[in-house]
Amino acid sequence: MSQLPPCPACGSEFTYEDGIQFVCPECAHEWTTAEAAAEAQSVQISDANGNPLADGDSVTVIKDLKVKGSSLVIKVGTRVKNIRLVDGDHDIDCRIEGIGPMKLKSTVVKKS
Repeated sequence: MSQLPPCPACGSEFTYEDGIQFVCPECAHEWTTAEAAAEAQSVQISDANGNPLADGDSVTVIKDLKVKGSSLVIKVGTRVKNIRLVDGDHDIDCRIEGIGPMKLKSTVVKKS
């Protein structure tokens, strides 16, 4: 049995397919598969304070970070410009002055 997405309006798990649309029997909301795919990809990445991040933003590191495999430390207050958001555990891809390319978690930065 295939797994159908829950209703985006009320969250009901009892959705069913009607041709190319999904239908919720509880609230009568109808949506297409394209809308369901767009809904699944619209995951928003936010900083430690809950502010949404976007490609090209500048962020500031909020705690000391040890660089794995090195004796370098990224200090609190280090400003990182022109970030790129990626999928995965470390969701920020950036370049830090004096250190080089780096992947950061969004929970250790705040938007500048």
